[in-house]
Amino acid sequence: MLRNLPAPPKSLVSVDPAGWLRVFGPGAIIASLTIGTGELIFSSRGGALFGYRVLFLFVVICLAKWVLVYSTARHMVVSGIHPFQRWMELPGGPRGWLPLILWLMAAICIPVWVSFHASVLGDLVATTTGTKKWWNGASVHVWGGLILTSIVLLALRGGYRSLERVQLAIVAAMLAAMCVSLVLLEPNWWELLAGFVVPRTLSYPSWLADDPSAAVRQIAERPEWVEATLYVGVIGGAGYDYLAYTSFLRDKGWGMAGLCSGALPAEEGTLWHERYTILRQWMRAPLIDCTVSFLVVLLFSGVFVASGAIVLGPRHQLPSNEGFLEHQAQFVTQLHPWLYPLYVVGVLLTMLGTLYGTLEVAPTIMREFMIALSDKRHCTSGTSTHGTGAQRSAGDRYRKSAILWSGGGACLVLAISFWHQLRGADGRPPGLEQLLIPANLFTGVLLCGIVCLTNPWCDRKLPAALRLPIVMVLLNLAAGVAFVTLSVWSAWSSNGWFAVAILAGTVMVGYVIATLLALRLREPHPAPKREGNER
Repeated sequence: MLRNLPAPPKSLVSVDPAGWLRVFGPGAIIASLTIGTGELIFSSRGGALFGYRVLFLFVVICLAKWVLVYSTARHMVVSGIHPFQRWMELPGGPRGWLPLILWLMAAICIPVWVSFHASVLGDLVATTTGTKKWWNGASVHVWGGLILTSIVLLALRGGYRSLERVQLAIVAAMLAAMCVSLVLLEPNWWELLAGFVVPRTLSYPSWLADDPSAAVRQIAERPEWVEATLYVGVIGGAGYDYLAYTSFLRDKGWGMAGLCSGALPAEEGTLWHERYTILRQWMRAPLIDCTVSFLVVLLFSGVFVASGAIVLGPRHQLPSNEGFLEHQAQFVTQLHPWLYPLYVVGVLLTMLGTLYGTLEVAPTIMREFMIALSDKRHCTSGTSTHGTGAQRSAGDRYRKSAILWSGGGACLVLAISFWHQLRGADGRPPGLEQLLIPANLFTGVLLCGIVCLTNPWCDRKLPAALRLPIVMVLLNLAAGVAFVTLSVWSAWSSNGWFAVAILAGTVMVGYVIATLLALRLREPHPAPKREGNER
């Protein structure tokens, strides 16, 4: 099987570090998925609430998620086997119980994420057009539904290559614009740098609890660690984003990821040494891509935290349910008012990229689930060039079904939110955060912990020479324990036993459904009846 292993590109084995940057591609998708919500919204809010102190938390988050992503991507490049496929043999329940639970949870959580991004975009458009107060504030969901419909149609015609090109352009343009803006804002550079390396406690500012805004007081009612957990879930991306990223490596054809793969042979001698050398070279691809991606995320975090601390904090303004994007316009308009249209266009493109990328996560998760369920070590999909025509056609159907499910589910959430907001008599802002927090707790925190804790187990399936170093194993275990503990702690801090029971109950229901589905899949098909006279 490994005799067809492609040689790595010359830029990857070059001694010139500048050439390595040519590998950067899939990581841009991860970076762009977090720019819209993670940096533009919640990094700005973290800066307004906690100042530069929050930056150390962001460094820890990015390090933990880098360990997660690089470990899974490295395994994919070396073996061609996605975590879903490995988890089919995970002990502790019926065959495939964990992939089935995660697939069911994805069917629930991804539409919630899509609806959140769409409503944030709707909020921006409603603010810009002066229609935000229409229908008791429910106009944001109408605009969000119209935008979402357009993006769903675009996604049905797109694929991985279109996604990578779009996200690379957005990341480059947004990064350049915000770096220029930060320099012009003239932050205290020593405090900014110290925030990255000096750990400090997080505490709300004194004005928060007395703020006249109902949305701001909602934040004050939550403990600081619950607010911090929200950042843990959104900064750098969520668990399903990383599982999709690992699958994107099939489309890139890195190492074994683009080949029909099975178990790696533990061969010795010259032949195995040659294969080992090539695979070790291919490991550089996810190392470079993931590292650059999270460095970009960290740079964005620093820019938006500083902007929030300088501009929003002194004015007691926070991105919240009353407006997630309108306050950040001051990052550029205080330099000159005519920059506002530029801000609107830049943010609109950024959030559209985030929405489009989130929609693309769903078909990728579906693809990997179906590959794992079929128990075949192959890499066929709607956008992949591998596989037979029938397999590619099936991949296209799965892709369209997943996009329509995510888009349709998000439209249903938007419709319910519209009706709830329309009937609200007290003029409360749309409860977008109330929709996001439960989904974020599972996909952005708990799921990350599950992936980290299972990475060492998956790695044991590889030949000893290709396994993770012991340091990476320990980092995965530490990050996994921290993610799981934080998710349970945050649930407890929010609503006590009720929230923990919901979290545990959700997993238990998924486990029961997975058990029933697994039993159903193992049932033998009835033998076809034979026609004609039989004795």
